[in-house]
Parts: sequence; structure tokens; C-alpha cells
Amino acid sequence: MPAEAVIPSQGRGVLHLFFHVRRDATDGAGGAARDFAARIEGFDQRDGCQVLAFSVLGQKADFGLMALAPDLAALDRFSVELAAAPLGQVLVPAASYLSLTEISEYVSTEEDEAKRLIEQENMDPSSPGYDAALAAFRERMATYTRNKLTPQLPSRRVISFYPMSKRRDPGGNWYTLDLADRKALMAGHAAVGRRYRGRVLQLITGSVGLDDWEWGVTLLADDPAAIKQIVYEMRFDAVSATYAEFGPFVTGLVMPPTELMHHLQLTG
Repeated sequence: MPAEAVIPSQGRGVLHLFFHVRRDATDGAGGAARDFAARIEGFDQRDGCQVLAFSVLGQKADFGLMALAPDLAALDRFSVELAAAPLGQVLVPAASYLSLTEISEYVSTEEDEAKRLIEQENMDPSSPGYDAALAAFRERMATYTRNKLTPQLPSRRVISFYPMSKRRDPGGNWYTLDLADRKALMAGHAAVGRRYRGRVLQLITGSVGLDDWEWGVTLLADDPAAIKQIVYEMRFDAVSATYAEFGPFVTGLVMPPTELMHHLQLTG
């Protein structure tokens, strides 16, 4: 009997899975590999679900999957079914990471925007232009919320994933700062990210209480140099330089599941 649905009150589940292939047991695995690819494609076609498959560069793993779904039980079934599939018998788990899509607590509120329009744009709160500007802000925030909570990730050639946490060291404890200070710091951090709009898509997902780190960061780009550049530039921002701790980075080449199985030399 399938497990009862576990649907977060906000956000979607995100499960990163990484595997090694036992090369000593892959003879005649072509059919199993095609079955495995079909299972991935089938989950990707489900309503509200998406899977990115990628070959991992280096030896941290042979390949990885990034699966998104509104139901954590569905993600769990997907993982269990892959492990139980014929190809699963020749796979060795390398790592996994669980998180939820989320909205940053540091985004501007309508109150913030109203204050900005009055103090920085010198707009009259009784003017039609002020009302139109606030309406445009609401529309932008609705789009932002939709893209963050229910993302449909675009096709990009390169994926980079890493976990991170905020420091809690004496003299550098993020959680002892008040909200206004944290919000100001994050505004500067976000400004760096916006300079890479169109070149790097960033999805930051929350894992506080769910996995070993506090956030998972997934970067998607066609140019790997853009990923290198954005991470490097952000290191000089105070949020990273003073308050961030980073876990291991895994970088892969995104490809359709059937192509991935061929790339891994599991199918002819």
C-alpha cells in the first residue's frame, strides 16, 4: 500500500540523489538502464514533479538526480523504486540531500516598497502613479513567489549543487543579528546574484531540521565559468565572507535520462 501523502504546508520537496555505478556488475545491463531511464522520465511527467538527470564530473559520484515534487511520500517512493529497479542492484548510493523550496524571509514587503517609493522616489501616496507602482510590485512578488515555491527549472547544460549554513561562531553569529541587519546584508548579497540574471539560475532550498546543513544551493547555467564567477564574487560579500559555511560542491552535465544511460556506457 502506498504511503499516505506528506505535503508541506509551504513549498515542494527537493531530493538530490547521487550514485556510483558498480562497473564489475554492468554486463548485460542495457535493458535495466533503459528501464531506469523510463522510470525517471515517468516521474518527471507527473503533475507538479520534475527530475534533472546529470553525469557528475569527477569521482564524487557517477551520476545524480535532482527530483522535485509536492509530496514527500512520492519522492520517497521514487527513491525506493529506483533502488529496487533492476539497475538499482548495480548502483551504490554516494550521497543524498533533502530540502524544501521556500521564500526568503528577507524579501521586500509591500510596506518596504511603499516606504521606498515615498522616501527614494519622492512619490505622493495619493497619486495614481504610486498606486500603479504598488500594483506592479504586487505582481512582481506574485511571480517571485510562484517561481520560488513551485519552480519549473529550465534546461541548462551544467548543474552545481552545494549545501551551506550560516555561522554561529562567537563574534560571527548570524542568528544574533537583528532582522533589520540581516535583511540589509541579504539585500547586498541578492544584488550580486541579480547581476547574473539570464546567465545563472539559482534555487536556494531550505533544509533546517531536514538535513545536515541549513540550505541547499542549486546553480544552473550553460557556461560553467558563470557558475565559478558568481560563487567567487559572492565570497567577497559580507554574508558569505563573515557568516557562511559551505559543504562539498558537486558539478554535473545535465542530459535526458536516456542519453545519460548511454553516456555512462550502460546502453549501446
